[in-house]
Amino acid sequence: MKLRPLADRVIVKQSEAEEKTKSGIVLPDTAKEKPTKGKVIAVGPGKLDEKSGKPMELGVRVGDTVYYGKYSVTDIAIDGHKGVILRESDLLGVFE
Repeated sequence: MKLRPLADRVIVKQSEAEEKTKSGIVLPDTAKEKPTKGKVIAVGPGKLDEKSGKPMELGVRVGDTVYYGKYSVTDIAIDGHKGVILRESDLLGVFE
């Protein structure tokens, strides 16, 4: 199945949750933080410009690694892979 985001939304494949702390303590499943970092796997065409009616280009591209807010996402599962859909405005930063 293939999913195409609409408007200014992006689909991000979540990175794996941390298994250990920096000091080496193994975390149980209940203590793991929800990932807030991932790789962009699809982008929508962009919001429509009010004046021209044409889509405005997004600031992220497929393949970018991004940070996003914990509670601003919609969780999805496609072909056994976990991911999230969110608006471009909910992205906090892009790794360069």
